[in-house]
Amino acid sequence: MYDNNPVVPEGYSPIPPGKVANVVTFLEMRTRPAQLPGLPELPLSLVRLGPQNLDIYRHLFREVGEDWLWVSMLEIGDEEVRGILANPSVETYALRDGDSDIGLVELDFRVTGECEVVYFGVIKDAIGKGTGRLLMNQAIAKAWAQPIDRFWLHTCTFDHPAAMGFYQRSGFKPYKLMVEVHDDPRLMGLLPKTAAPHVPLL
Repeated sequence: MYDNNPVVPEGYSPIPPGKVANVVTFLEMRTRPAQLPGLPELPLSLVRLGPQNLDIYRHLFREVGEDWLWVSMLEIGDEEVRGILANPSVETYALRDGDSDIGLVELDFRVTGECEVVYFGVIKDAIGKGTGRLLMNQAIAKAWAQPIDRFWLHTCTFDHPAAMGFYQRSGFKPYKLMVEVHDDPRLMGLLPKTAAPHVPLL
């Protein structure tokens, strides 16, 4: 549970050793965009992943998220992950280029009338080539194909520096800030110590 009226200390706050801290921005879209941003013609396809695709999902989660300190799926076991992939209210897709998976998006419809983008990203070599735009356009279309009135996500200061602008150009509007503090997954052995070089390892 989050306190809607927290007392936040002014100025600097020390972070204990072994922890990392980032500022999280929550963004939402209340109506379907009348027109989606244009994108180049790319020979890519979107493939839905199910529990039988656990290995693909695990690999993509690491490859897409390692530099941004994605960790939540690394902390849970295979059966729990399979349960998420099997849930009919959670849609998980790989963006595929021929035989290679280059992007991941997960849409969570478990709250009535809402869709959350739980994970969104493309691999390092695909950044800046229009693949992210194609993936987001597909996500927007799939989200608003369902009876929702709110489509939302969050990004943070660990993410790619272009992420905030990308989401806003996609039609999302910021509405809330939070500060997140958690154990550094690199020190827990969940990610290599070389991950996320833009986040100091202390």
